[in-house]
Amino acid sequence: MRAFSVLCLALVFVGMPVGVLAQDDDDAPLPSTQAQSDDAKFIAYNQPIIAFTHAEIVDGTGAGPKIDQTLVVANGRIAAIGSSAGVTIPAGATVIDAHGETLIPGFVMVHEHLFYVMGHGNYASMLYSFPRLYLAGGTTTARTGGSMSPYGDINLKLAIDRGDVIGPDLDVTGPYLNGAGLPILKMHALTGADDATKTVNYWADEGATSFKAYTNITRAELKAAIDAAHARGFKITGHLCSVTYREAAELGIDNLEHGFGVMTDFYPGKEPDICPPHSQTALADLDIHSAGVKSLIALLVRRHVVLTSTLTVFETFTPGRPEAPEGARALLIPELRKYYEDHWTDAQTSDNSKPYAVILPKLMKLERRFVAAGGTLISGTDPTGFGGVVPGYSAKREVELLVEAGFGFPEALQIATLNGARYLGRDKAVGSLEIGKRADIAVVVGDPAHDSTAIQHMPFVFKAGIGYRADAIVESLKGQVGLY
Repeated sequence: MRAFSVLCLALVFVGMPVGVLAQDDDDAPLPSTQAQSDDAKFIAYNQPIIAFTHAEIVDGTGAGPKIDQTLVVANGRIAAIGSSAGVTIPAGATVIDAHGETLIPGFVMVHEHLFYVMGHGNYASMLYSFPRLYLAGGTTTARTGGSMSPYGDINLKLAIDRGDVIGPDLDVTGPYLNGAGLPILKMHALTGADDATKTVNYWADEGATSFKAYTNITRAELKAAIDAAHARGFKITGHLCSVTYREAAELGIDNLEHGFGVMTDFYPGKEPDICPPHSQTALADLDIHSAGVKSLIALLVRRHVVLTSTLTVFETFTPGRPEAPEGARALLIPELRKYYEDHWTDAQTSDNSKPYAVILPKLMKLERRFVAAGGTLISGTDPTGFGGVVPGYSAKREVELLVEAGFGFPEALQIATLNGARYLGRDKAVGSLEIGKRADIAVVVGDPAHDSTAIQHMPFVFKAGIGYRADAIVESLKGQVGLY
């Protein structure tokens, strides 16, 4: 089935990457608020002082929900938060009655892309639609998970920082660090360890703040890339296949993508530096309670290797899982919508997709076991696959899937917010609703702590105290994903 050749040459090759920035600056300036005129129409609130009253708050720290809370925003930061009976609303504040609504932090998603998989090996930049859709879906900070057009991604980050366009703050990962043998025309194939070092240093000089190893990298190339990134103060992640998780952890990698979904540690007859075919079969057959799995989890925890959950993209391939919602499909150009819907239908019965009916529940259990063992889990959505993961909807769906995996809503939210902010070195400024932090707030109608599907109802998203009409942003981009 062609679907499985599309996920960045997909999970057939088992791998997918991401990078990272260490930017721990509590006094970082707030971004400019001067959006271009075509974005300004989406702004619903831009007053200097705003008070949300009588809200339920889930603050992103893992703490349980607090009811009847008032949160005051002053000049883009959270100035007060507490019981509505105890918080004084400043004179002249714009008051938002939030009865029946829940305030959560803006998502910090760490496996996002600014391109769309178009089929036939083509990857089109979505530098206009995607940043707006990410913001509309509640993502206020994001790390790209590998770039097909790094200059475009870097320049977009700078434009967002200046306030020229709206979108999440970006940590830009450089181009994929991949070895030879993967026929993706937009990827450079490393020629050895020296090339890996040179590539990291070049893109660090150009403005990349994170790096990601990919499926066919060798151990020598990965070690060189890790050393070069660390020497520049940056982190490196990996969507691996040719290198096992254990090997990568021992080499010093910071982060591994897709939870346990692309590991080849337990592939029978795994050859060094070779990405084996059909590795999803080994995952389907894996005994997740084996001594080997327990040992690997213990090693990852001991070496402080962070895992990124991307349950959204695995759901795409899994028979019996729901189709992408109508709102997400309506964003696609007609050709891509048909491509997705045809492949989703095929995936329900395809032999290629059958292993995922077993793999997806195993991945959920392994992520919980990793966290229970003391590991740090962060999250992303990876809008690739054959088109079912669409910004604007994907981050909310990832949180729902974490809840389905057995995390309580406050813990799932922490994975999608504060954990990611800590990994990126941004947790003093974003990632939770706390006094002094930037007012990145998503407004949810309903009580997601008791019904996680309520998170889909998110009419407003605030970034640095500016409130955007999420539905208006999404409506403006219908039928345009795939164009720009």
